[in-house]
Amino acid sequence: MGEETTRAAIEAVWRLESTRLIAALVRIVRDVGLAEDVAQDAIVAALAQWPATGIPDNPGAWLMTTAKRRTVDEFRRRAKLDGAFAALARELDEAVESDPGAGIDHVEDDVLRLMYICCHPALTPEAQTTLTLKLVAGLSTREIARAYLAPEATVAQRVSRAKRTLAEAGAAIEEPSSTERAERLQTVLGVVYLLFNEGYSATEGEDWMRPALCDEAVRLGRILTALVPDDPEVHGLSALMELQSSRLAARVGPDGEPVLLDAQDRRTWDAARIRRGQDALARADILLTTQPSTSASAEPGPYVLQAAIADEHARAASVDATDWATIAELYERLGRRTGSPVAELNRAVALGRAYGPEAGLALLDQLESVAALRGYHLLPSVRGDLYERLGRGEAAAAEFERAAAMTANERERALLHRRADAARELGGS
Repeated sequence: MGEETTRAAIEAVWRLESTRLIAALVRIVRDVGLAEDVAQDAIVAALAQWPATGIPDNPGAWLMTTAKRRTVDEFRRRAKLDGAFAALARELDEAVESDPGAGIDHVEDDVLRLMYICCHPALTPEAQTTLTLKLVAGLSTREIARAYLAPEATVAQRVSRAKRTLAEAGAAIEEPSSTERAERLQTVLGVVYLLFNEGYSATEGEDWMRPALCDEAVRLGRILTALVPDDPEVHGLSALMELQSSRLAARVGPDGEPVLLDAQDRRTWDAARIRRGQDALARADILLTTQPSTSASAEPGPYVLQAAIADEHARAASVDATDWATIAELYERLGRRTGSPVAELNRAVALGRAYGPEAGLALLDQLESVAALRGYHLLPSVRGDLYERLGRGEAAAAEFERAAAMTANERERALLHRRADAARELGGS
C-alpha cells in the first residue's frame, strides 16, 4: 500500500473512529479540550507509524490505547503541578496495562454524552453547531470553515471559545437529570436539523445548497437512531432528512442554478434514501402506537409530522398528483403543535395547490402582520407564486422582486429576478 493510499485510509479510519474515541476520552479525562488533544496525538502517531507497519486489525482499539497512554503521560506531567492528577494517572495506567482496548465498551452512552456536551445550554446555537461538527461529525476546522464560507481562523476561535465555556461550566463531567436529558435531546435534534437546513438551502453565499452539510446531518441522524432507538422524534428527524436529501441532485441545474419542485426530474430522486426515510418514519409510527395513549409524546411530534409531509411528496409521481389536501392538513397540525408561522406559510402553499390560489392568499393575508415573518423572503415569494398562478403578472413580479431584495443567497436572488421577469411577460395587474 503506497504512502498516499495509507494516508487516505488513515483519514477514513479517523472519520469513522474519532467520535467514539473522543466521546470515551471525555468520560475518562473529564475535559473536552484535553480529550480532543490526546485524540489528535493518537492520529498523529498513526500517521507516523502505520505507513511502515500497516493499519492494525482493530484501528479503533489501537487509537484508544495510544490516546490513553498519551493521557497518562499528560496526567503525570500535571501531577507534578497538581497532586489531584496523580491518582487518575495511576488508575488509567493500570487500566491500559490490564486491557489496552478498554474504554470503547460504553460507545452508545459516550457518544450521546458527547452530543449533549456539544449542545450544552451555556453555548450559543452557532457554537453548538460548530462543536457538533468538530467533535461528533469529525470534521476538521478547515472543512467546517469551507462549509460555512468562514475564515478558518474564525472557526478555530469559535471552537476554542466553546471549549473554554464548557470547561468553565464543568460540562464534561456533569450527568444531566432525566428531565435535562430529554430537554438536551431536543436541543441535539434541533442542532442537527439546523445543520441540515443550512445545507439544503444555504442562507447566504453563491451556492444554492451545501450538500456536504446535508450528508453530515443525515449521518448524525442515523447515529442518533442507534443511540436513542425508542424515541419517535429521533426516527422522525432521520426520516425527514433522508426523504428531503433524496432530492438534492434534482434541486440544481447543470450550472448550479436552483430547480424548483415543479421542474424537478423525479427520476433522479435517490430511491435508496427514500426507502430509508420511509423505514424510519414507519419505525416512528410504530413507537407512537405502542406508547401509552395518555402520554403527550404519543402524539406525532414536529419531526414526525414534517417527515410525513416529505413522504407525501416522495410518493407522488408529479406535483399535480400530490395529495396537497393531506399536506395542508399535516401543516395545520404542525402549526398547532409548534406555533410556527413558517408552518402556516407552507400551509398557504398547500392550500393554494389543493383548493386554488385564492385559498392560499387568504391565509397569507393573515400572516402579513406576523412579526416573525417580517423580512422573511419566502413570504413575498409565496405570494408572488400565487399571483402568478392567478395570471396577475405585474403583482407577481413585484413580490418576486421584494423577495429578491430580502435574501442573502446569490443563486436564490438570481432565480427570483428571473421569475419576476417571466411574470411581467404574463401581463395582468
